[in-house]
Amino acid sequence: MHPSALRNADRFFKTYAPHKPAGSARAVDIGAQDVNGSIREVCPPGIEYVGVDFVKGKGVDVVIDDPYKLPFADESFDFVVSSSCFEHSEMFWLLVLELLRITKPDGLIYVNAPSNADFHRYPVDCWRFYPDSGNALVNWGRRSGYSCSLLESYISDQGDDGMVNDFVAVILKDGSHAARYPQRITRTHSDFHNGFNDQEPGILRHEPRTEDQRKLLRFKTWRKRAKASLKQMFSR
Repeated sequence: MHPSALRNADRFFKTYAPHKPAGSARAVDIGAQDVNGSIREVCPPGIEYVGVDFVKGKGVDVVIDDPYKLPFADESFDFVVSSSCFEHSEMFWLLVLELLRITKPDGLIYVNAPSNADFHRYPVDCWRFYPDSGNALVNWGRRSGYSCSLLESYISDQGDDGMVNDFVAVILKDGSHAARYPQRITRTHSDFHNGFNDQEPGILRHEPRTEDQRKLLRFKTWRKRAKASLKQMFSR
């Protein structure tokens, strides 16, 4: 797990977990194998945590054969989390319906998937997620019969730890419970662009260019100025 993914998961739990009764909440992590870190590290004490993956490994409690059929009863979990997994799911829209099925009505689904990253197969690498992806996931859930709502989504900045921009979405299973969760990550942090939340209109910190495009543009501007300075220096 890259550092920004762990940082975003930590912010999710710090923002939303306090609004669940202590000692009674359950969380399930889809794609839980500990590879250079795991969401389990930032899950608050007192929350029962279940790690799910399709291979045995560190951090995996339940091994599944079919990634689109989770072995849990309806409305089993308060928090359903998945990080760095959706890009490897060939039919992630089927997985979304399973996540909605096993989430309690007032429960939350947390998705972290790359908006840009290197090509990394496990065993395949199929998708990247953009600013409107959160709304699309919710619209798919509603079309499938759920009353879900998007509390917030954003594209997190890379920071100093690599070349990945994470897409993050927080989805409420039943939108009628939104008042239970008054806080938003996008109201307490600013290291993101192209965010949405249900408490503010429009796109938050709108930016038409990706972070890599902005970096490239700054480099081209610097190179142009450097060439002009050198030319002026040697023409004297």
